[in-house]
Amino acid sequence: MMANQSVGLIEVRGLVTAVHVVDAMVKAAGVKHLSTRKDLGGGLVTVVVEGDVGSVRAALEAGRNSISGRAEVFCSEIIPRPHPGLNKYLK
Repeated sequence: MMANQSVGLIEVRGLVTAVHVVDAMVKAAGVKHLSTRKDLGGGLVTVVVEGDVGSVRAALEAGRNSISGRAEVFCSEIIPRPHPGLNKYLK
């Protein structure tokens, strides 16, 4: 991860919903998909993307809007310039 990059995380229920969210996010903004984590309980899936802050913000908005009314977004967050030590948790 580059020093000037930011990270965006979005948590949804179900792998199919997560795939739909990833598709919307990478199409809407210049972000790179880093990982999709399915190891959480309750069927929650976390999608992680990286890019500049504006692109990550636009991608998260597109991801939330893509499933609006059909599925629930449990949490989403932007981390600008994350500490390099976070890499092991994000990939």
